[in-house]
Amino acid sequence: MKRPENLAFRLGTGLFGLVLVLLVFAIGVELVRQSWLSIDKFGLSFWRTEIWDPVAGEFGALPFIWGTLYSAILALAIATPIAIGIAIFVSELCPDRLRPVLVFLTELLAAIPSIVYGLWGIFVLVPLVRSIEASFPPALKTLPFFTGPPFGLGMMSAALILAVMVVPFTSSVAREVLKAVPVAQREGAYALGATRFEAITNALYYARTGIVGAILLGFGRALGETMAVTMVIGNSPKISLSLFAPQHTMAAVLANEFTEAAEPLYLKRAD
Repeated sequence: MKRPENLAFRLGTGLFGLVLVLLVFAIGVELVRQSWLSIDKFGLSFWRTEIWDPVAGEFGALPFIWGTLYSAILALAIATPIAIGIAIFVSELCPDRLRPVLVFLTELLAAIPSIVYGLWGIFVLVPLVRSIEASFPPALKTLPFFTGPPFGLGMMSAALILAVMVVPFTSSVAREVLKAVPVAQREGAYALGATRFEAITNALYYARTGIVGAILLGFGRALGETMAVTMVIGNSPKISLSLFAPQHTMAAVLANEFTEAAEPLYLKRAD
Protein backbone atom coordinates (compact mmCIF):
# COMPACT_ATOMS: atom_id res chain seq x y z
CA MET A 1 0.00 0.00 0.00
CA LYS A 2 1.35 3.41 -0.98
CA ARG A 3 2.07 5.82 1.81
CA PRO A 4 0.02 9.07 1.76
CA GLU A 5 3.08 11.30 1.42
CA ASN A 6 4.29 9.33 -1.61
CA LEU A 7 0.88 9.62 -3.24
CA ALA A 8 0.77 13.37 -2.55
CA PHE A 9 4.25 13.76 -4.06
CA ARG A 10 3.25 11.87 -7.21
CA LEU A 11 0.09 13.92 -7.60
CA GLY A 12 1.93 17.20 -7.01
CA THR A 13 4.65 16.53 -9.56
CA GLY A 14 2.04 15.23 -12.01
CA LEU A 15 0.15 18.49 -11.57
CA PHE A 16 3.25 20.47 -12.52
CA GLY A 17 3.61 18.38 -15.67
CA LEU A 18 -0.07 18.99 -16.48
CA VAL A 19 0.45 22.74 -16.12
CA LEU A 20 3.06 22.59 -18.89
CA VAL A 21 0.64 20.78 -21.20
CA LEU A 22 -2.10 23.29 -20.41
CA LEU A 23 0.24 26.21 -21.14
CA VAL A 24 1.09 24.82 -24.58
CA PHE A 25 -2.60 24.24 -25.28
CA ALA A 26 -3.48 27.77 -24.12
CA ILE A 27 -0.83 29.27 -26.39
CA GLY A 28 -2.26 27.34 -29.35
CA VAL A 29 -5.81 28.47 -28.56
CA GLU A 30 -4.74 32.10 -28.24
CA LEU A 31 -2.84 32.01 -31.53
CA VAL A 32 -5.87 30.58 -33.33
CA ARG A 33 -8.18 33.14 -31.71
CA GLN A 34 -5.99 36.10 -32.58
CA SER A 35 -5.50 34.98 -36.20
CA TRP A 36 -9.05 33.76 -36.87
CA LEU A 37 -9.83 36.69 -39.18
CA SER A 38 -7.04 35.67 -41.57
CA ILE A 39 -7.82 31.96 -41.22
CA ASP A 40 -11.43 32.63 -42.14
CA LYS A 41 -10.44 34.59 -45.27
CA PHE A 42 -7.43 32.66 -46.59
CA GLY A 43 -7.65 29.23 -44.99
CA LEU A 44 -4.79 26.89 -45.84
CA SER A 45 -3.86 28.94 -48.92
CA PHE A 46 -1.84 31.16 -46.58
CA TRP A 47 0.74 28.36 -46.33
CA ARG A 48 0.81 27.59 -50.07
CA THR A 49 0.86 30.95 -51.87
CA GLU A 50 3.89 33.15 -52.53
CA ILE A 51 2.34 36.62 -52.92
CA TRP A 52 2.93 38.99 -50.02
CA ASP A 53 1.31 42.33 -50.86
CA PRO A 54 -0.11 44.15 -47.80
CA VAL A 55 -1.40 47.03 -49.94
CA ALA A 56 -3.57 44.68 -52.01
CA GLY A 57 -4.46 42.54 -48.99
CA GLU A 58 -2.74 39.45 -50.40
CA PHE A 59 -0.74 37.40 -47.92
CA GLY A 60 1.14 34.19 -48.62
CA ALA A 61 3.71 32.76 -46.20
CA LEU A 62 5.42 30.16 -48.40
CA PRO A 63 8.57 32.26 -49.07
CA PHE A 64 8.99 32.89 -45.34
CA ILE A 65 8.44 29.24 -44.43
CA TRP A 66 10.95 28.24 -47.10
CA GLY A 67 13.53 30.76 -45.90
CA THR A 68 13.09 29.78 -42.26
CA LEU A 69 13.53 26.05 -42.88
CA TYR A 70 16.29 26.51 -45.46
CA SER A 71 18.41 28.74 -43.23
CA ALA A 72 17.85 26.65 -40.10
CA ILE A 73 18.62 23.30 -41.75
CA LEU A 74 21.69 24.72 -43.50
CA ALA A 75 22.93 26.25 -40.25
CA LEU A 76 22.35 22.96 -38.45
CA ALA A 77 24.30 21.06 -41.11
CA ILE A 78 27.24 23.42 -40.54
CA ALA A 79 27.02 23.71 -36.77
CA THR A 80 26.26 20.14 -35.67
CA PRO A 81 29.63 18.52 -36.55
CA ILE A 82 31.48 21.47 -35.00
CA ALA A 83 29.36 21.44 -31.83
CA ILE A 84 29.63 17.68 -31.34
CA GLY A 85 33.38 17.87 -31.97
CA ILE A 86 33.73 20.58 -29.32
CA ALA A 87 31.67 18.55 -26.85
CA ILE A 88 33.76 15.42 -27.42
CA PHE A 89 37.05 17.29 -27.10
CA VAL A 90 36.06 19.15 -23.93
CA SER A 91 34.54 16.13 -22.17
CA GLU A 92 36.87 13.36 -23.36
CA LEU A 93 40.19 14.66 -24.68
CA CYS A 94 40.86 18.14 -23.34
CA PRO A 95 43.65 18.64 -20.74
CA ASP A 96 42.32 19.56 -17.32
CA ARG A 97 43.95 23.02 -17.31
CA LEU A 98 42.44 23.96 -20.67
CA ARG A 99 38.92 22.61 -20.03
CA PRO A 100 37.62 25.50 -17.83
CA VAL A 101 38.85 28.04 -20.40
CA LEU A 102 37.04 26.33 -23.29
CA VAL A 103 33.87 25.88 -21.25
CA PHE A 104 33.94 29.59 -20.33
CA LEU A 105 34.46 30.68 -23.93
CA THR A 106 31.65 28.44 -25.16
CA GLU A 107 29.22 29.80 -22.60
CA LEU A 108 30.38 33.35 -23.37
CA LEU A 109 29.41 32.88 -27.02
CA ALA A 110 25.92 31.85 -25.90
CA ALA A 111 25.59 35.03 -23.82
CA ILE A 112 26.36 37.47 -26.66
CA PRO A 113 23.19 39.36 -27.74
CA SER A 114 21.89 38.62 -31.22
CA ILE A 115 22.16 42.27 -32.25
CA VAL A 116 25.93 42.03 -31.70
CA TYR A 117 26.05 38.97 -33.93
CA GLY A 118 24.07 40.92 -36.51
CA LEU A 119 26.51 43.83 -36.49
CA TRP A 120 29.42 41.40 -36.77
CA GLY A 121 27.62 39.77 -39.68
CA ILE A 122 27.16 43.09 -41.51
CA PHE A 123 30.73 44.34 -41.11
CA VAL A 124 32.67 41.06 -41.26
CA LEU A 125 30.63 38.15 -42.57
CA VAL A 126 28.76 39.87 -45.42
CA PRO A 127 31.94 41.27 -47.07
CA LEU A 128 33.57 37.84 -46.69
CA VAL A 129 30.65 36.06 -48.36
CA ARG A 130 30.60 38.72 -51.09
CA SER A 131 34.28 38.20 -51.86
CA ILE A 132 33.87 34.41 -51.88
CA GLU A 133 30.96 34.62 -54.30
CA ALA A 134 32.82 37.06 -56.56
CA SER A 135 35.76 34.65 -56.77
CA PHE A 136 33.63 31.77 -58.09
CA PRO A 137 34.34 30.75 -61.69
CA PRO A 138 31.54 31.55 -64.19
CA ALA A 139 30.81 27.85 -64.76
CA LEU A 140 30.00 27.39 -61.08
CA LYS A 141 27.63 30.37 -61.08
CA THR A 142 25.39 28.62 -63.60
CA LEU A 143 24.37 26.07 -60.95
CA PRO A 144 21.11 26.91 -59.15
CA PHE A 145 22.80 26.91 -55.73
CA PHE A 146 25.32 29.60 -56.68
CA THR A 147 23.36 32.02 -58.86
CA GLY A 148 22.70 35.64 -58.03
CA PRO A 149 24.60 38.92 -57.84
CA PRO A 150 27.43 39.21 -55.29
CA PHE A 151 25.57 41.26 -52.68
CA GLY A 152 26.80 39.32 -49.64
CA LEU A 153 23.34 39.69 -48.12
CA GLY A 154 21.58 36.38 -48.57
CA MET A 155 20.97 32.84 -47.40
CA MET A 156 24.62 31.90 -46.92
CA SER A 157 25.31 34.84 -44.62
CA ALA A 158 22.20 34.03 -42.59
CA ALA A 159 23.10 30.33 -42.34
CA LEU A 160 26.68 31.08 -41.27
CA ILE A 161 25.65 33.53 -38.58
CA LEU A 162 23.01 31.08 -37.33
CA ALA A 163 25.62 28.32 -37.23
CA VAL A 164 27.86 30.49 -35.05
CA MET A 165 24.94 31.21 -32.72
CA VAL A 166 23.82 27.56 -32.56
CA VAL A 167 27.22 26.02 -31.80
CA PRO A 168 27.49 27.14 -28.12
CA PHE A 169 23.99 25.89 -27.23
CA THR A 170 24.36 22.52 -28.90
CA SER A 171 27.91 21.92 -27.69
CA SER A 172 27.10 22.88 -24.08
CA VAL A 173 24.15 20.51 -23.83
CA ALA A 174 26.01 17.72 -25.63
CA ARG A 175 28.98 18.19 -23.31
CA GLU A 176 26.80 17.84 -20.21
CA VAL A 177 25.14 14.75 -21.69
CA LEU A 178 28.54 13.13 -22.31
CA LYS A 179 29.62 13.99 -18.76
CA ALA A 180 26.54 12.13 -17.49
CA VAL A 181 27.56 8.90 -19.24
CA PRO A 182 28.67 6.45 -16.52
CA VAL A 183 32.41 5.87 -16.32
CA ALA A 184 31.67 2.14 -16.39
CA GLN A 185 30.69 2.46 -20.05
CA ARG A 186 34.18 3.63 -20.98
CA GLU A 187 35.97 1.31 -18.57
CA GLY A 188 34.02 -1.65 -19.91
CA ALA A 189 35.01 -0.76 -23.45
CA TYR A 190 38.68 -0.46 -22.47
CA ALA A 191 38.48 -3.78 -20.61
CA LEU A 192 37.29 -5.46 -23.81
CA GLY A 193 40.29 -4.10 -25.69
CA ALA A 194 38.68 -1.07 -27.32
CA THR A 195 40.76 1.86 -28.50
CA ARG A 196 40.11 5.37 -27.23
CA PHE A 197 38.19 6.17 -30.37
CA GLU A 198 35.99 3.10 -29.89
CA ALA A 199 35.40 3.95 -26.22
CA ILE A 200 34.31 7.48 -27.14
CA THR A 201 32.08 6.07 -29.87
CA ASN A 202 30.49 3.81 -27.27
CA ALA A 203 29.88 6.80 -25.00
CA LEU A 204 28.31 8.71 -27.90
CA TYR A 205 25.98 5.81 -28.60
CA TYR A 206 24.97 5.67 -24.93
CA ALA A 207 24.26 9.43 -24.97
CA ARG A 208 22.57 9.50 -28.39
CA THR A 209 19.15 10.55 -27.08
CA GLY A 210 20.57 13.54 -25.21
CA ILE A 211 22.73 14.52 -28.17
CA VAL A 212 19.70 14.47 -30.46
CA GLY A 213 17.97 16.70 -27.90
CA ALA A 214 20.93 19.10 -28.02
CA ILE A 215 20.71 19.23 -31.82
CA LEU A 216 16.96 19.91 -31.66
CA LEU A 217 17.60 22.69 -29.15
CA GLY A 218 19.98 24.27 -31.63
CA PHE A 219 17.43 23.79 -34.40
CA GLY A 220 14.82 25.64 -32.34
CA ARG A 221 17.29 28.44 -31.73
CA ALA A 222 17.96 28.71 -35.47
CA LEU A 223 14.24 28.73 -36.32
CA GLY A 224 13.41 31.53 -33.92
CA GLU A 225 16.40 33.85 -34.34
CA THR A 226 15.27 37.30 -35.47
CA MET A 227 17.57 40.30 -35.38
CA ALA A 228 20.84 38.77 -36.57
CA VAL A 229 19.10 37.03 -39.48
CA THR A 230 17.09 40.13 -40.38
CA MET A 231 20.29 42.14 -40.72
CA VAL A 232 22.07 39.77 -43.13
CA ILE A 233 19.51 37.70 -45.08
CA GLY A 234 18.44 40.44 -47.50
CA ASN A 235 14.70 40.37 -46.66
CA SER A 236 13.36 39.46 -50.10
CA PRO A 237 10.13 37.38 -50.09
CA LYS A 238 11.17 35.10 -52.95
CA ILE A 239 11.82 31.36 -53.01
CA SER A 240 15.25 30.43 -54.33
CA LEU A 241 17.68 27.53 -54.09
CA SER A 242 20.62 29.90 -54.36
CA LEU A 243 22.80 30.22 -51.28
CA PHE A 244 23.60 33.81 -52.21
CA ALA A 245 20.13 35.13 -53.12
CA PRO A 246 18.41 37.51 -50.66
CA GLN A 247 15.53 35.72 -48.94
CA HIS A 248 13.31 36.05 -45.87
CA THR A 249 12.22 34.21 -42.70
CA MET A 250 9.11 34.20 -40.54
CA ALA A 251 10.86 35.86 -37.61
CA ALA A 252 12.40 38.52 -39.86
CA VAL A 253 9.12 39.49 -41.50
CA LEU A 254 7.48 39.83 -38.08
CA ALA A 255 10.28 42.12 -36.91
CA ASN A 256 10.18 44.21 -40.11
CA GLU A 257 6.44 44.62 -40.60
CA PHE A 258 4.66 44.23 -37.27
CA THR A 259 4.81 47.95 -36.48
CA GLU A 260 3.36 48.74 -39.95
CA ALA A 261 0.39 46.39 -39.55
CA ALA A 262 -2.33 49.03 -39.29
CA GLU A 263 -5.22 47.12 -40.91
CA PRO A 264 -6.91 44.39 -38.82
CA LEU A 265 -6.27 41.72 -41.46
CA TYR A 266 -2.61 42.71 -41.76
CA LEU A 267 -2.25 42.51 -37.99
CA LYS A 268 -3.84 39.05 -37.88
CA ARG A 269 -1.40 37.90 -40.54
CA ALA A 270 1.40 38.85 -38.17
CA ASP A 271 -0.31 36.85 -35.43
